[in-house]
Amino acid sequence: MRVIMKFGGRAVATGEKIKTVAHLIKRFKEEGVGEKGKEKEEKNEIVVVTSAISTVTDTLLDNANRVAKEGNTEKAKEFVDELFKMHELTASEAIDDKNELEKVKEELRERLAEMEKALIGICLLGELTPRSLDYIGSFGERLAAPILAGSFQSAGMEAVHLTGGEAGLITNEDYGNAQLTLNAEREIKARIMPLLENKIPVVTGFIGETKKGTITTFGRGGSDYTATIIGTAIDADEIWLWKETEGIMSADPKIIKNARKIPYISYIEAMELSYFGASVLHPRAIEPVMKKEIPIRVKNVFNPEDEGTLIGKEAEQTKKAAKAITLIENISIINIAGTGVRSISDVAARVFSVLAANNVDIIMISQGSSEMALSLVIDSAQLERAVEAIQSINAGGTVIRDFTFNSNVCAMGVVGAGMAGTPGVAGKAFSALGKEGISMIMISQGSSEFNISFVVKKEDAYRAAQAIHDVFEMGTGA
Repeated sequence: MRVIMKFGGRAVATGEKIKTVAHLIKRFKEEGVGEKGKEKEEKNEIVVVTSAISTVTDTLLDNANRVAKEGNTEKAKEFVDELFKMHELTASEAIDDKNELEKVKEELRERLAEMEKALIGICLLGELTPRSLDYIGSFGERLAAPILAGSFQSAGMEAVHLTGGEAGLITNEDYGNAQLTLNAEREIKARIMPLLENKIPVVTGFIGETKKGTITTFGRGGSDYTATIIGTAIDADEIWLWKETEGIMSADPKIIKNARKIPYISYIEAMELSYFGASVLHPRAIEPVMKKEIPIRVKNVFNPEDEGTLIGKEAEQTKKAAKAITLIENISIINIAGTGVRSISDVAARVFSVLAANNVDIIMISQGSSEMALSLVIDSAQLERAVEAIQSINAGGTVIRDFTFNSNVCAMGVVGAGMAGTPGVAGKAFSALGKEGISMIMISQGSSEFNISFVVKKEDAYRAAQAIHDVFEMGTGA
């Protein structure tokens, strides 16, 4: 059985956790994936994809921005020293073999020396380009992969670690949101398949490389995407995404008291959840596997016997119209009113064009043609950029009459294949909110009918989510 196993940042957060991963891989390599207690004549083929150690990517990006502003080379060097000490400690805990440990430490030194040169260059220039940000951000995975591979070696398994570029993930130059080139799948297969005969490839998630050899990234959470890209390229039997959760949940258990694991969910439902804020999956992770219908499992690294959540092609027929609710915090809503001499289409075209040019992502859209009004939901971190962009298109008030924005809001999406064609679903949701005295500020529904999205005041968000979760009985079985 050929399986891609991806491990998130919290699953490799310490040396002890990395040892747990190594033992888990060894067990499945030798005993047989998915066949409890049964020995197999042939060992399984496994490709491991790793995220950076928990919080490292955030730390890298924060410090890159800090040194660009402050220009303090000494602080840049101090940061690199701290990062080495952290990874050296993790490696020492994860790798028992002293010779292997020394090899890994030397590689960590070399990679961090590269990063130090880049940070000093950023200090001196006082400028941080998207290309430089991708380069600095890539070091989290590039430091984690050697430690993971070293731990496998120490546990008696032959392993080799590869960057995304070395594994064949060749991309365009869209830094921060890279897209694979047309021939990338073939390249991945050519580079990975020969290794499977006697090694476990450990591939850095999140990062790729242009044809010129420049490092790119797929965006935050992109390790899931790396796993599904590789799985599709080498015709994997399954792709396993190891998390610290039971699987995909009906809601965030930190918010909803009776949230439960969803045993099965379809590709389209999982896509709706991921695009609307469910952090358990990268939004683009589902796309590569759909054509070849490769199953994905979301499993708990601390409870490997549990089946987790299976993601497959067909939507499961259940009595429930809605399966899950997601909540997006830290968003802002922008309300735009067009002038009487322009069509709403013209207003929308200008607004969308200028926002796209300024790399502002739109989460939700709602339009009121009679009032020539347009409402957009965006990440609050992009609000200042969005406002400046919209202001730039308004020459003498001929396009936009006025616009307002509000950051005291949260968006949520109700998702389920059973919603399609079922009368009264929206009414049921809105009635539940009405009973709680909660007003909706904005409503949107996708053409698939698998998702109803709405915006409420921030102070009402958790009560709203609980009310929706309860009215659709998401916390109980099918």
